Amino acid sequence: MAGRIEDYALIGDMQTAALVCRDGSLDWLCLPRFDSHAVFAGLLGTEDHGFWRLGPAHGSDDKPPPADRRCYRGDSLILESEWDTPRGTVRVTDFMPPRDGAPQLIRIVEGVTGRVPMRSALRMRFSYGRITPWVHKVDGRTVAVAGPDSVWLDTPAETYGKNLTTYSDFTVGPGDRIAFTISWEPSHKEPPPLSEPEAALEATSEFWREWVEHCTYHGPYREAVVRSLITLKALTYAPTGGIVAAPTTSLPEDIGGSRNWDYRFTWLRDAAITLSSLLRTGYREEARAWREWLLRAVAGDPENLQIMYGIAGERELGESELDWLPGYENSGPVRVGNGAAHQLQLDVYGEVTEALHLAHMTGLARNDYASLLQLKLIRYLETHWDQPDEGIWEVRGPRRHFVHSKVMAWVAVDRTIKLIESGDADGPLERWREMRDDIHRDVCEKGYDPERNTFTQSYGSKELDASLLLIPQVGFLPPDDKRVVGTIEAIQRELSTEDGFVLRYPTSGDDAGVDGLEGDEGAFLACSFWLADDLAMIGRVDEARELFEKLLSLRNDLGLLAEEWDPRLQRQVGNFPQAFSHVPLIDTALRLTASGAYGG
Repeated sequence: MAGRIEDYALIGDMQTAALVCRDGSLDWLCLPRFDSHAVFAGLLGTEDHGFWRLGPAHGSDDKPPPADRRCYRGDSLILESEWDTPRGTVRVTDFMPPRDGAPQLIRIVEGVTGRVPMRSALRMRFSYGRITPWVHKVDGRTVAVAGPDSVWLDTPAETYGKNLTTYSDFTVGPGDRIAFTISWEPSHKEPPPLSEPEAALEATSEFWREWVEHCTYHGPYREAVVRSLITLKALTYAPTGGIVAAPTTSLPEDIGGSRNWDYRFTWLRDAAITLSSLLRTGYREEARAWREWLLRAVAGDPENLQIMYGIAGERELGESELDWLPGYENSGPVRVGNGAAHQLQLDVYGEVTEALHLAHMTGLARNDYASLLQLKLIRYLETHWDQPDEGIWEVRGPRRHFVHSKVMAWVAVDRTIKLIESGDADGPLERWREMRDDIHRDVCEKGYDPERNTFTQSYGSKELDASLLLIPQVGFLPPDDKRVVGTIEAIQRELSTEDGFVLRYPTSGDDAGVDGLEGDEGAFLACSFWLADDLAMIGRVDEARELFEKLLSLRNDLGLLAEEWDPRLQRQVGNFPQAFSHVPLIDTALRLTASGAYGG
């Protein structure tokens, strides 16, 4: 049985990532990339689908208790877990060195006090737990091989096999340090070089120290902001600059339900807003890398812009179900790939254009093709902005004229007009100013309910949608506009939980609603941060701060957030950790700091 979602820690090397539970069990790792097949998939199934447990020996069931303490080492992605046992205290340090060769995951056991018996239980299962590899010894090293993949285990500790699991039993005293390293290599190649765990630990620590030094935010929420920035960096695929929405698939939005999706891809929307947060906190190199990724992914075909791509720019992300995995807490099906890749979501044009605009405004070196791409996107919108689409939430019901989509189409045109006005691009300025006015008028006439004084989810509907909270943030209307204030208050009344957190839109329980899906979902954390942002913008700063700090309290003990919060079960749900939750955390912290709306 996997732990609660918030019981997991993230470690990674900017090419893939692993989740480590409180009890020292590593239950999720895809090798060699974020979107590769999992070698450990116990998170979505049972122990038979792969895990690596390392902790104090605990009787015959192999399962140590949860660690008494855990933390990241300073501002890094190096996890330290400590157990106090009757025989002494032991520490396990887990990390993945930023790689220039074979991917490695290193676990160092260190004796602190007394003499503590330890056990490592390593059960590798390739292809998301479906394939049992051939495990054998080669020149004193343990290797697991199946098809194209091989994973090598290196450790000075003695190992033995039992029940298709590789074990190691040993004891550590004060100052003892015993390392375990697994490395991936294509099975047809030579073995990966032996690891140097202590040197790798020092290099990893130095990497994060130097990276965090570039952060320009020094306000009262620095701890939360820096941890979120580190998490976003960990979700960036270093070779290409692509940014995954989350390192997991099929962690449910509704425990026991079917709202389970694969998030190991680069959504243009998520990546663009991530880029914006990184730029505002001093990280221009990541912005440059993402812009180059975007230009490669879109290539010469902006008319067929997808809402998401693979981390190297792949376009085909076909969705399938893994029927041998029961799912996290029996929340099936488990899905890989994502069938929403070819949906029409007009808001993406706005997010991408806004990111390119911000990069330009913050002094990122000019790229002529980026400007050309921006112009091509607007030419596409000229003939498509008035079409219905699937909207920001990727509904699998019928297309609608979603208000947020139209607002973001307006953003795309507005930012491109600004680019032309600055003299850095040429385009039909008057024609596009007229288009900008047409979109604005269309939204205000068809997407606004004057009786309730609120914008609505789509033209002609009565439903609300939390994405409407972005209207003042993108500059579509000023914060003090009565329609903006009315929308904020309507969302508070109709989409907020008892705790004040925000649902994306109404779901209808057993019957499929606007999103074409059955079941309910939790409060969407990004939307809740948007509400805090809006409250600050309309002058309700104390209320904004109270909500923001309540949201911070939902983070796990390591500062990580999933996609949603289940107010009934009082736990995190959805893929984890989620970029779309950590980005608005950063943005709201910046806004509250600028307004002075923070506690002592």
